[in-house]
Amino acid sequence: MTDAIWRDAKAVYDFLADVPGTAHADLILAAGSHDLRAAEEAARCWLEGAAPIIVCSGGYGKMTEGRFPKPEAELFAERCMALGVPENAILVENRSTNTGENFLFSKALLSRRGIFPKIGIVTCKPYMAKRCWATGMKQWSEVRWFARTPALRFEDYPTEEAPLESAIQLMVGDLQRCRVYAEKGYQVPVPVPEEIWAACLRLAEAGYNEQFIRD
Repeated sequence: MTDAIWRDAKAVYDFLADVPGTAHADLILAAGSHDLRAAEEAARCWLEGAAPIIVCSGGYGKMTEGRFPKPEAELFAERCMALGVPENAILVENRSTNTGENFLFSKALLSRRGIFPKIGIVTCKPYMAKRCWATGMKQWSEVRWFARTPALRFEDYPTEEAPLESAIQLMVGDLQRCRVYAEKGYQVPVPVPEEIWAACLRLAEAGYNEQFIRD
């Protein structure tokens, strides 16, 4: 990996991870993915008293289909309980397959139980923060959304389960979706500075385009 690619990837990561957070909410929504550190952040929020309930949301996605032995939400719930969150503080939504469904299916789950939050915290991978926030503000607009992510710098994010090359592929796709999905009405607009968009395109041209939407 060249220094230029590293700089561009770090710039995209830092931009996508920069979202407002809050210490208090009515709900923590742990958005499922292949990275269980998002579940750990949800548990951390609950243990700090940020909200009384966690919804672990996620079935099988593109990174977990055929890889995870259980739906993402179920593994997230197990991780939260292992860290000290009681089972009665967790709800599981295990059918969603994308970010929009995380919010829509979780909303339906809570509505059936007569729970109507006004402020929510979504926990997710750092480079998913902007897209999760923007999706929640559109798909569950009755809630004022904030985001919390694991406090990881770009250079500290990769692990054996979340390797650097894969992370760059995913974050390039997520940045493109911040633009495309707003145009399609899936999320609220996210202004992307020209220098960040240029970095994204350079990464795509360098081969980090597996997650690009082709149409």
